[in-house]
Amino acid sequence: MIKLTILGEPYSKANSRKLVTFGNRPASIKSAGALKYEKSAILQIPESAKLMIADPVAVTMKIYYASHRKDLDESIILDCLQAKKSKGEVVRRGVYVNDRQVREKHIYHFIDKACPRAEIEVRII
Repeated sequence: MIKLTILGEPYSKANSRKLVTFGNRPASIKSAGALKYEKSAILQIPESAKLMIADPVAVTMKIYYASHRKDLDESIILDCLQAKKSKGEVVRRGVYVNDRQVREKHIYHFIDKACPRAEIEVRII
C-alpha cells in the first residue's frame, strides 16, 4: 500500500476549464489555478511512491477543503498520480501507469480551513 499527502486545495476538473480557440476550432483547457495545483501536486509525490503499478488499484482519498464551497472532485488528483507519456515514452513516473487502472474509489470530503490537503492511499487489488 502507498500512502501520501498532497498539500493544497484541489481544483474541480470540470469547473476549472476555460474555453479558448485554436484558429477556428474551440477547445477546453485547464485554468491557470488547476495547472498550478497540478504542478505543485506532482512535485509533492515522493519518488518512493512512483512505483509505476501496472495492476488494477483501489484508491482511498480524504480531501480536506478550506470551505464548503468546493465540489468533491478527485479527478485532478488521479491525473497527477499517473505516469505521463509522450510519443510512447515515459516522461514522468507515476504511482500507477494510467488512471484507467483505478477500479475502486473511496472519496471523502472534509473541511480544514488551516490546512487543505488530500490524504491518499493506493493499493493493488
